[in-house]
Amino acid sequence: MSSPLFKLSGKVIVITGATGTLTGSAADYLAAQGARVVYLGRTQSKLDDALAKVRAAHPAAEVLGLAADVNDRPALERARDEVLAKWGRIDALVNGAGGNQPGATITPDKTFADLDFNAFQQVVDLNLHGTVLPTLVFAPALLAAGGSASVVNFSSASATRAITRVVGYSAAKAAVENFTRWLAVDLGRRTQGGVRVNSLVPGFFLGEQNRRLLTNEDGTLTARGDTICRQTPFGRFGQAEELHGAIHFLLSDASKFVTGTTVVVDGGFGAFSGV
Repeated sequence: MSSPLFKLSGKVIVITGATGTLTGSAADYLAAQGARVVYLGRTQSKLDDALAKVRAAHPAAEVLGLAADVNDRPALERARDEVLAKWGRIDALVNGAGGNQPGATITPDKTFADLDFNAFQQVVDLNLHGTVLPTLVFAPALLAAGGSASVVNFSSASATRAITRVVGYSAAKAAVENFTRWLAVDLGRRTQGGVRVNSLVPGFFLGEQNRRLLTNEDGTLTARGDTICRQTPFGRFGQAEELHGAIHFLLSDASKFVTGTTVVVDGGFGAFSGV
């Protein structure tokens, strides 16, 4: 984009869960836009593969891959310090790490009484605490960046709607949205707009975690996949690149007066009552 409002080149952007389907695609896109992108993930081999891929496609990309669990504070602090040592600043944090576990879901053959509470806690740890802790660790650098820093938290279509099965994931993402609003107000008042905090709500996108739940081996829709597509006015799942524009907006100065809000990219799923 030629407008200075949308300029990302030179910005240092940290992305947690950067080897995932949606976050990985976003990280590659941001690197292609000239941002200095830090790929944060738990597995070094996956990070190495991701960096090799983006460098092959964009030889001039400035990227760094650092292994850190989002609930491991010392590892996050080491990652932060390494980024600062390399590039001297951090302009944005995208909290994209997340996921679900079978034990924290209620399948049609079970009731709430069958919930595995340990799995529920682990899902909350990953999705909620795994958003709060990286923000806590990287906040001093964001505050020191000067100008306009940004935090983008990944939420979910299940945060505000009762979507069957995903009780743990839904509860955690609802908390992420509340945390987003709280932090946006707190940092907005303390920095007079120097740091803004927003959340991004993807609708239903196919990834490694949900592919077998939503599609069959032959690529046809499962019953649940069919229900979701019928509840989505666009009649299909989203594609990873369809999140790029919203993420670009939230990280650029085009959203300089936008904080505490939720940007929804869901093909109309959240607007449709189903009737």
